[in-house]
Formats: sequence, structure tokens, C-alpha cells
Amino acid sequence: MSGPPDATLYFGKVMHKRLKPVVHELSYSVFSILVDPDQLAEMDGTLRLFGHNRWAPVSLHDRDYGRRDGSTIRSWVEESLHSQGIDLRGAPLRLLTFPRLWGYAFNPLSLHFCYGHDGALRAILYEVSNTFGESHGYLIPVEETGNETVRQETRKVFHVSPFLEMDCRYRFAVRPPDDRLAIQIRQSDSSDAPLLMARHTGRGRDLTDRAIATAIARHPLMTAKVVAGIHWEALRLWLKGARFHSKPPRPAAHVTR
Repeated sequence: MSGPPDATLYFGKVMHKRLKPVVHELSYSVFSILVDPDQLAEMDGTLRLFGHNRWAPVSLHDRDYGRRDGSTIRSWVEESLHSQGIDLRGAPLRLLTFPRLWGYAFNPLSLHFCYGHDGALRAILYEVSNTFGESHGYLIPVEETGNETVRQETRKVFHVSPFLEMDCRYRFAVRPPDDRLAIQIRQSDSSDAPLLMARHTGRGRDLTDRAIATAIARHPLMTAKVVAGIHWEALRLWLKGARFHSKPPRPAAHVTR
């Protein structure tokens, strides 16, 4: 695997397909950014259309991640790694996320790619958010795979959709980001039968003002589209007869290994 890439803007698509007990599929175009959390202040000073911890057409705020208290992204990621016995202090990090657009953002999933000092990917922290204002992290070390796709899995412990039960497993297939983006998530139920498949793919270009302007022109209301789409698709699932699951308490720990 190659080392951490530079700041990148990805134009791509997100696809979700529910496989049981009702079949339901959706797909929409999006843009996302990959950034080095240590370079956000510098990006703020060199890019006219990007802001860090302030309003800008496209921005990224520390309080949208981790503890949600305004502390730095690095401090939360390193603390999460350290609590699980992984010491990568000062090593490269990359965050893949939907940025704030016109001051607003909603991120169903952000990925924190944690590299070693040798440039090899050592862990991925999957930060999941729901529409109740809650978030949870799944921290999974990266095993040596010998190929470009990282395959990982974990038990589901955090409520996301009222139409998906909690007794499930996630299986991830992630291509460490470079000029292309490829993330696939398969969710299976307690009998290990496929329940849901999601895929996020994209093509990258350098994160410049020109790329940001193109993204805004193509997706001027992306945040509203994502949030409205989640509720619209939930309504469609309900009308199709999907079973409703009550929201359980959130996990006591903010990060699960």
C-alpha cells in the first residue's frame, strides 16, 4: 500500500440496497474530501472557498467529529487508538468526509485513516452518525492483506436506522484512498444472511479552489439532499411494510474496537 495521499476532492456516487425483508434501492451523486487534519489551518489560509472552524462555502469544523466539543480531530483519534493499545502518536492521519456546505453538514459515515510512521495503513476508525445527533466509532486495526483492498468486520452496537435491527454485523471492503475511492459495506443479520449493501465510489482531483467551485456548481444543495433523502427513503420503507425498531440506548463507550 502507498503512503498517505495529499488533500483530495472526490466526485462520486453513494448507493444503498436493502435486500430483505423488502427490496429497496437508492443512488445519488455526492462529493467528499480527504484531508490531513494537521493541515486544516494552512488550507484555510490558502484556499478562498474553504474554511476551518469558520463559515465558508465549504468548511470543516472540529466540533463535527470525535467528542464534538471543539477539540482537535487528531487528539480524539490518537486517544481512541491509545485506549485500544495502538500507539501512533504523531503519525499521519487522513479524514474522508462530507464537508460542511454553506455551513451545514451531515455525515452518515466518516473514515479516519490511521497510518504508521513508515507510511503503512495501520487502522481505520469508522465514525458513524445517526439522525438523532449521536455518533459512534468503530476502530479496526488493519492486517497485512497483500492487496489494495482492506477487508474488516465488526458487530453492530450503534443504532442508525429504525428499519434495521441491532443484531447485525458489518463487513467493510475499503480501498485506501488515492486517485480513486471505493468503499463497500455489507450488513448481515443474526443468521448471517445479507441485509443491506452500501457503496461509495468516486474519482479524485487535487483539492483546489477550482475543484471546490466545480463541486458547489454540481451539488449546490448536497447536504439538504442527503438529509431529505434519508427521511424520504425511510418513509418509502415504512410504506413498503418494513418493520420499525425502537431506538436502544447508545453504547456506553464512544469507540468500539
